[in-house]
Amino acid sequence: MQMNHMGATLSLSDVVKTYQMGSQEVHALRGVSLEIGDNEYVAIMGPSGSGKSTLMNMIGCLDIPTSGSYYLAGEAVSDKSEDELADIRNRKIGFVFQTFNLVPRSNIFHNVELPLIYGGVGRAERKRLTEQAIEQVGLTDRMHHKPNELSGGQRQRVAIARALVFNPSIILADEPTGNLDSKTGKEIMAMLDELHASGHTIILVTHEDEISQHAERVIFLRDGLIESDVRNSAGAERGDSHLSVVRD
Repeated sequence: MQMNHMGATLSLSDVVKTYQMGSQEVHALRGVSLEIGDNEYVAIMGPSGSGKSTLMNMIGCLDIPTSGSYYLAGEAVSDKSEDELADIRNRKIGFVFQTFNLVPRSNIFHNVELPLIYGGVGRAERKRLTEQAIEQVGLTDRMHHKPNELSGGQRQRVAIARALVFNPSIILADEPTGNLDSKTGKEIMAMLDELHASGHTIILVTHEDEISQHAERVIFLRDGLIESDVRNSAGAERGDSHLSVVRD
């Protein structure tokens, strides 16, 4: 399958991922080809063992393919070193995890600031960018609190602020509402919808149909292959579900 590497935010071509588990080979991805364009809103779904977590790790530069190619913003990722992958992750991709992944002993400011420290940003600029990201998620008055002094929804907002601090083009959200009650989950999804409206590419992994309806496009994996790729023409805010097949 011919991919237009330059035109897409990210492009995977015939990506295979095989793990060795003792004497057994596990085929997590069996030849996935996929393009996601700038400012798309995509949900990745599939049953346990379908390969969705492996695909998420691949897109997030947390792992590299056994074979096949992955281009991010026109740049080949598949053959990068660990240090180069870490730099790409830090600058181009914002991660939001189900379990928040905050440093418990650090306050909110320091948690949000961490990617900038790793990126070698100077102190004055770090302070400006960190305060800006915290303000964006409405937690300026909690800046010096520790994570255990916040509610689950507030902790997820801190995680979103940390994801935003480098102004990455892609926000990768793995079950972002998984540890939240339904009301708080809706607030977090509204925030992701706003980020999409402001120009970010949003890619979320979810097992919940209701969450996937926020996306404009839903990719369903089964047994390491894309089973369906449908466009949700209603999109994020409209909550309707007129689906049309992109690729089957």
